Amino acid sequence: MARMKFLCDEERCIECNACVTACKNEHEVPWGVNRRRVITLDDGVPGEKSISVACMHCTDAPCQAVCPVDCFYTTEDGVVLHDKDLCIGCGYCFYACPFDAPQYPQKEAFGARGKMDKCTFCAGGPEEDHSEEEFKKYGRNRLAEGKLPLCAEMCSTKALLAGDANVVSDLFRERVLRRSGNEAVGGQVRLRKRRGKPWGWDTAYPE
Repeated sequence: MARMKFLCDEERCIECNACVTACKNEHEVPWGVNRRRVITLDDGVPGEKSISVACMHCTDAPCQAVCPVDCFYTTEDGVVLHDKDLCIGCGYCFYACPFDAPQYPQKEAFGARGKMDKCTFCAGGPEEDHSEEEFKKYGRNRLAEGKLPLCAEMCSTKALLAGDANVVSDLFRERVLRRSGNEAVGGQVRLRKRRGKPWGWDTAYPE
């Protein structure tokens, strides 16, 4: 069974915010809510990095553990979703999530901020797939169409990876090995010769 996960390669992220824009446009996310955002680590310090952050769809999700009405649930693909019809807007998930994924759609008094909103991994919600009600509450269901989240597809440098955890981890492992001058062949690691390799996309962004 697949376990869908996100991974952002900080060596590739150029802070273009294409992932943020793609998410908002695809799902018509309300103003003031960003299901995905780009943050800078060690801002202003030499060697600073940027990463794209959203709900990480945790295997043991803290938001799901603290929800008093059990509106969070995990799909067969490992995607953590929530039922807005059950949500009471208490904000427990807001404080429990280490990634600040759940957000209030309105900046009002605490008791009037509405239902929580979060990244759905482009998997819709509990309503019927591709229904008008599903899109209105949760956005487009790309997973039901056999597609990956648009934020990852729109990443110009392929810094943001999305998909089955095993595939994503294998791809990232190969990148790390190539950056170190090594490559995995038949389960073993061998030194890769860099001499004579022209500078270009393959050098800057090895697949």
